[in-house]
Amino acid sequence: MFSGYGKNFWIICAAMLLFMISFNLIIPELNQFITNLGGEEQKGLIISLFTISAGISRPFSGKLSDKIGRKKVMIVGIVVCFIVSMLYPLTLSVFFFLILRFFHGFSAGFTPTGATALITDILPADKRGQGMGIWGTFISLGIGIGYSLGSIIFEHFGMNNLFFISALAAALSAILILQVKETLPEPKKFQLNFLKVKWNDVFEPTVLPAAMVMFLTAPASGIIFVLTPDMSEYLGINNKGWFFGMYVISTIIIRLFTGKLSDTIGRRKTLLIGTSILVLSMYLIGSSTTITEYTIAALVFGLATGISSPTIFAWTADLSPTHRRGVGSGTMFIALEFGIMAGSMSTMYTYDNTKDTLFMGFTVGIILSTAAILYLIWHLFKRHSHT
Repeated sequence: MFSGYGKNFWIICAAMLLFMISFNLIIPELNQFITNLGGEEQKGLIISLFTISAGISRPFSGKLSDKIGRKKVMIVGIVVCFIVSMLYPLTLSVFFFLILRFFHGFSAGFTPTGATALITDILPADKRGQGMGIWGTFISLGIGIGYSLGSIIFEHFGMNNLFFISALAAALSAILILQVKETLPEPKKFQLNFLKVKWNDVFEPTVLPAAMVMFLTAPASGIIFVLTPDMSEYLGINNKGWFFGMYVISTIIIRLFTGKLSDTIGRRKTLLIGTSILVLSMYLIGSSTTITEYTIAALVFGLATGISSPTIFAWTADLSPTHRRGVGSGTMFIALEFGIMAGSMSTMYTYDNTKDTLFMGFTVGIILSTAAILYLIWHLFKRHSHT
């Protein structure tokens, strides 16, 4: 299962693990951080501003990845992540904090885009689903470790040191990426006109099916990012990253058993399974009233993402033209960012910082994920050009 991928693959996996740890470490405590600054009503902007800037940067990072190389694009994202993490301790106002969140999103707009294009270059088509599953496991592990350790580090070392440790993880990720071999055949020197983005650089039409499913399922994650820290408090869980700790255990286990599933039965059928479980998980999370129910819901959410996430990445890789893999991965990530933004911003209208309105927040995720199921069913029966 783990043979035949090469050194580059494993270095990128380790680098993305550290990168994901870096910006996820701080998320569980940001709700309380902005509340202390007097911005309790602005919690939904913590994630949405991050995703807006990530979405804005995707066309640039996708084009640059196909021009100057995957590696340089990844380094740009990590440098931004490091600088912003070091600036968070200087925050004295809600406005300055939200500005930093906006700029922090540019890191997520660059590094994963370059990494996805590089991974796609490396993986053979017949092992793409399995390879994306392994790579996605490292990403999920980074999210889970970051969320699980964030509150623990905060309690023992304080908020400023949490930010500094986040910056350290980013720096270690950069060191690893410097060891990676560039996979773009003939990278060019940077030119200012590379920053001139046309619609052709923003959107790769061939990946629309995968991007549509991503856009409709990603709001669930945006909702979870915003609401689970508060939900943990309501249930008496001191570690606000408890949900993601349980989620990552589940998603890693399921990927070990279903890594070849989409390579075997096809991307769309696999996504139908994963998305159906996602709908169930959102209902279970929103209706949880005990720690046990909440933990089970987190495990079910891990099952859903463990099946769906690598399949969407593999489907995107299948559909992307070889010479436009950077733009193709950028298109998919734009769908991801706008989906997360839609989910996180929806909480500003469905959730009023009380326990009674939590379920309404998760209802948006249920509706949109159900729409993804209907789209997949339509695509499965009406479109036959791709598996």
